[in-house]
Amino acid sequence: MVIFGCMTSVAGRIAAAGVFLLLTVPGLDAGAQRSTGDAWRINPLPQATLIFANDGSLAGEIGRELRTSISIRSLPRYVPQAFVSVEDQRFYQHNGVDLIGIAGAIKDDILGDRRGASTITQQLVGNMHPDVIDRNDKTLDRKIREQQAAREMEKHYTKAQILEGYLNVISFGHGYFGIEAAAQHYFGKPASRLTLPEAATLAAMPKGPAIYDPVLHPDRARTRRNTVLALMAQQRYITQAESNAAQATPLITVPDWRKSAQAGYFVDVVRIQATRAGIPVMSGGYRIYTSLDPQLQRAAADALREEAAEIESQPGYRHPTIASGRDYLQGAVVAMDPATGDVRALVGGRDYARSSYDRAIDGMRQPGSSFKPVVYATAVADSLPPTTLLGDTAIAIRLPNGSYYRPDDSDHRYLGVITMREAFAKSRNIVAVELGQTLGMDSVIATARRMGITSPIAPVPASAIGASAVQPLNMVSAYTTFANLGTPVTPRFIYRVEDANGKVVMSQPVRALAPALDPRVTFVTRDMMRDVVDRGTATVVRRYVPASVPVAGKTGTTNDNTDAWFIGVAPGIVAGVWMGFDRPTPMGSAAAGGSFAAPVWGRMVARYLNARGNRAAQWEPPIGVISAQFDRATGGMANALTPPARRYTEYFVEGTEPDSLKLDPWTVFRGGALVF
Repeated sequence: MVIFGCMTSVAGRIAAAGVFLLLTVPGLDAGAQRSTGDAWRINPLPQATLIFANDGSLAGEIGRELRTSISIRSLPRYVPQAFVSVEDQRFYQHNGVDLIGIAGAIKDDILGDRRGASTITQQLVGNMHPDVIDRNDKTLDRKIREQQAAREMEKHYTKAQILEGYLNVISFGHGYFGIEAAAQHYFGKPASRLTLPEAATLAAMPKGPAIYDPVLHPDRARTRRNTVLALMAQQRYITQAESNAAQATPLITVPDWRKSAQAGYFVDVVRIQATRAGIPVMSGGYRIYTSLDPQLQRAAADALREEAAEIESQPGYRHPTIASGRDYLQGAVVAMDPATGDVRALVGGRDYARSSYDRAIDGMRQPGSSFKPVVYATAVADSLPPTTLLGDTAIAIRLPNGSYYRPDDSDHRYLGVITMREAFAKSRNIVAVELGQTLGMDSVIATARRMGITSPIAPVPASAIGASAVQPLNMVSAYTTFANLGTPVTPRFIYRVEDANGKVVMSQPVRALAPALDPRVTFVTRDMMRDVVDRGTATVVRRYVPASVPVAGKTGTTNDNTDAWFIGVAPGIVAGVWMGFDRPTPMGSAAAGGSFAAPVWGRMVARYLNARGNRAAQWEPPIGVISAQFDRATGGMANALTPPARRYTEYFVEGTEPDSLKLDPWTVFRGGALVF
């Protein structure tokens, strides 16, 4: 009775534990009761789609499973040995099912130490064919079918093939599958270069990827790593001295090293564009070559993060900070190569992990005064020179509904009669609105359309100072017009997409729009934009970017300081920065494009230029641009009595220069050509 009772207890424990011996099912063999003949096959595994930056480095991975399968022959011997030692120490002796291991599991379960007895082959069957063998199913039927498939697999494949399949299929958490993805994401190297302690750390993970995550739980992971190393020595894969030395090695991880820059927002754009083009990139196996510049991407992300943190740390800052986790100050940065339209950097927010909402692409915000270059370019194209005198005085414009629109400036002052150049540098709203009314908002909108701005622009006076919302990426790309002397280009993210066989299945050529402005008009407008940086509302840029580098740009601040912008042009780069809250909220009286957004631009571009050796070409006027020395105080031509501090070079589209210049034979040789 005692023996019978013990046996009954054992049987109960076996059933409860879900472990069993094939010997308890007489006559069962690999060919019996099979639900499908496919469960024993080693099939090709889903691969990640790899996204490369313009320097060939990896920018990101997408796909249902992030995996890059490799050959077991490329691995050091101790890598597969580490997994065998801890997961299946009799791997090379059994036929797919470890009867000794099952018996040991039964014994341990009786003693209250429950453990599994699945072999590496069984784990491969379940992981490779989850639709046939559901490893979450603890029933006897599933275990029998899994063992049948494992024994059949051993008949068709070598141990090396099975072990290779296992190393490529298993999960290491965070969506990383296979030893290669794990090695690269956790240790910053391919699996072929794993050290012995690193291999043991990864071998420790299949039992519980979340529990033994070496980044999140290093102490736990180190303890189990050392257990693996001890087992390797016990099973004579390594010597005891090697085991001791490896156990004494610090656990150092390099998470996400493969990404040459944190570019989650950029990768999302690439994924969406490729998918919309009909490429099933989420199925994996594709290689996408992109325009991303890792150096500039890092500079953009760092500059936004640093400046936003400084703003939040200022005395009297009353808004939620990023530490609160919600409703904190946000930003977006876009940087492009104006010659090609290649998007070199795109940051859609301060922290992709906290919020993947892309403010550079999906955000629609009022650009404020960063729209004014469109108005002033229209004015120059309409034959108004920068020396045109305009009135900065109170105005009231009657609207169709009978109400009056009264534009104002943040300082609530009027400067009286000033030159168009001065009004632009000081970003006077009233002057821009008056210009819009004089030129006709339809003409201004037409200029915006030619520059590539696609969002609706209301034909109302306030649109002259940026009252109509735009997409940040679209606004930045419009500024390529000023970099290219009149010809805008469209943004390009993807160069080409290749399938698993290397066949190009998608490509994106450079696409320039039709010329939007005369080169002479563009140069003169851009020169006025230089004043914004050198002595206007964006002088903070010069804290970071030396005066030897020509920079032209425009700040933008919307009503109640809810949006802050700076979009700038320098040799080889056009970039824009937006800052604000996702729900339009006044940022405070100190918030402006010049104080919030321009510093981000300056930090980013300074780092980018420094990395390139600060090489910056100067801008030369095109043929047909007339120049002369002018007096900034009088607005007229400089003379012998004009002090150097008041002298500056003024530019005119040929035919709009003052009569005195037309009569001066010494000032007509301009822009590389003699004007007759």
